Amino acid sequence: QVQLVESGGGLVQAGGSLRLSCAASGSISSINDMGWYRQAPGKQRELVATITRGGTTNYAASVKGRFTISRDNAKNTVYLQMNSLKPEDTAAYYCNAQTFSFATGVRDYWGQGTQVTVSS
Repeated sequence: QVQLVESGGGLVQAGGSLRLSCAASGSISSINDMGWYRQAPGKQRELVATITRGGTTNYAASVKGRFTISRDNAKNTVYLQMNSLKPEDTAAYYCNAQTFSFATGVRDYWGQGTQVTVSS
């Protein structure tokens, strides 16, 4: 089992910045990829960014160049630095951790979500 706790959401004006953090606990040695997803009201949850244990990153086209995902394996924490925020970035942001074991296969774990609201 993996537990994820997010922090860092809030209200910011367009053009501003926020930094989200997600701390993992539990069976952390089994975590491979970690990432951030977001869900706006009335929309499906969508990928924002992912990062592998080795540091390879992947971004949604809509955030590339503005958001940066990073990971501190020693602290079991993943971060999302969000710059040049736009009103369309308003959503609940969820941390994700993916684990693998030969016994259970691939499993996804989710945090409780943190709200990001960008005012125009």
